[in-house]
Amino acid sequence: MNNAAEYRVTIAMPRARAWEKLRDLGLAHNYVPGLVRTEITTGARTGVGASRRVYQSETRFLDETVIDWGEGHGFVIRLHRGNNGAPAPFSEATFRYWLDDAEDGNTSLCTTLAYTVRWGLLGKLLDRLVLAKAIRSSTRDVAICLKDFYERGVALDPARLRELKQHRA
Repeated sequence: MNNAAEYRVTIAMPRARAWEKLRDLGLAHNYVPGLVRTEITTGARTGVGASRRVYQSETRFLDETVIDWGEGHGFVIRLHRGNNGAPAPFSEATFRYWLDDAEDGNTSLCTTLAYTVRWGLLGKLLDRLVLAKAIRSSTRDVAICLKDFYERGVALDPARLRELKQHRA
């Protein structure tokens, strides 16, 4: 893929405990801004091939399928809409969640959105002028909200998201 946005945070818990939460693919709506529900759509709930559908409303959704699984550390999901490929403006897109040990028994979380835009030169221009900044912000928001959910044990709500963004600004 041609482009990537990455963000790192430290979570105040051991990696093994963070992994127990991260490996539950059904929890995404608790920490991904804008999601209202998560549904596992395959028999497999973990590992390569496991898939979930994340809802932004009752009718607006995105499919996410695990394409790489690093037991105890993280996974990569392919973003798609059924068999139709990645949602516009992407021709392909993946999201990576990765945990590593950090100092003092904490965990380092790295979130990465890797993508290629559609529409040739127009897409590249759109990425440079608008998309890249929005994607960096979104990737950061997922990381800080996941950290908050894991540490507090409370699902994200709009007021808390605003508070976290103000604190990070």
